[in-house]
Amino acid sequence: MGGTEIHSLAPCDSESAGEVFQEVDNRAMNRRPLSAIVLAAGEGTRMRSGTPKPLHRLCGRPMVLYVLDALGELAVERVVVVVGHGATEVTKTIQAEAPQHLAIEFVEQPEQRGTGDAVAVALTGLFGSYGAADFDEGDVIVLPGDTPLVLGATLASLVEGHRAGAGAATLLTARLDQPSGYSRIVRDKDGRVARIVDEHDATEHERQIDEVATTVYCFRHGVLAPALRRLSPDNSLGEYYLTDTVAVLHDAGYAVTTVVVPDPAEAMEVNDRAQLASAEAELRTRINRRWMLRGVTMWDPGQTYLDASVRLAGEVTLLPGVILEGRTTVGGGAVLGPSVHLVDCEVGAGAVLSHTVASHAVIGEQCSVGPYVVLERGARLASGERRGPLSASGSGATS
Repeated sequence: MGGTEIHSLAPCDSESAGEVFQEVDNRAMNRRPLSAIVLAAGEGTRMRSGTPKPLHRLCGRPMVLYVLDALGELAVERVVVVVGHGATEVTKTIQAEAPQHLAIEFVEQPEQRGTGDAVAVALTGLFGSYGAADFDEGDVIVLPGDTPLVLGATLASLVEGHRAGAGAATLLTARLDQPSGYSRIVRDKDGRVARIVDEHDATEHERQIDEVATTVYCFRHGVLAPALRRLSPDNSLGEYYLTDTVAVLHDAGYAVTTVVVPDPAEAMEVNDRAQLASAEAELRTRINRRWMLRGVTMWDPGQTYLDASVRLAGEVTLLPGVILEGRTTVGGGAVLGPSVHLVDCEVGAGAVLSHTVASHAVIGEQCSVGPYVVLERGARLASGERRGPLSASGSGATS
């Protein structure tokens, strides 16, 4: 509309990283093959929803896509996604919306028997992609599909730390002033990682440890499968836990190292609606900061809600209570708010909207809409058109 430049804010858009995302240098990670396993088979009972857990939306996108976006910033040769509950729906969504340059395969875990079993299932999808030598020498990142805040730069640091330490496995860990509720990293007398212990199994001394485990790992291919075969379901749930591979590797004489995540919030898992809201708040903060660094004015970022797919030009001003969803685009110099809610709309340069609700509408340049206007779905306003207060209007109506 009027030739105004519109910028994309797709999360995998490296140009939009600005000061929020660190640049990932893949040159240092090309020394040996790198693959990834994304665990997305769980039902997510605490979400209390019929929607598969990985498909719950954050800023307009299924949360598992943010995990794949982060992996897409690395030189990952292949990604295996383990599906289970809602397998067909999860698979179709990822195929349609994941970064196109990622080579993604899907394997189904027909019975959820724990994270260790899920990784063992995933390895069947990876082994056929490599020769035996390359498979043994390569590395594999393992992470769940419900960690949407993890950044590509953090995963790159994990891989670099893993390769620099020459260990069999490297854990992404966090240090917390108040580690209550988290699994602890237990080290032996030589300071080497020995095991991961759940808090309810920890001794009083172990509960004082401030280094906690996340659910993000990097393993050497050649040792992962043998370690998984030594897991036992001897626990209250009768499941195979991936965390137990740490003790297996340590007891077999392998080195297990750690990389501490800069911001513990990155490794947060989303298990219920409260955590979903917390993750969305963090993502919105990132999105708003990136747009402000690109020249968008927000009177109150805490009351400005933009989906990840929204596109804005420079010099746009957003007042409190603006909600922009879907593929809404806004031209340069437009002023939106207060209290504007647009879904999949196109707003021309210089338009002014106040207390307006619209869906799939096209609002021309220099239009004035509101206050208190509800446009009919698909309304089209010509350049310079005005819509007055308290009107429910469609194409061609004026006030």
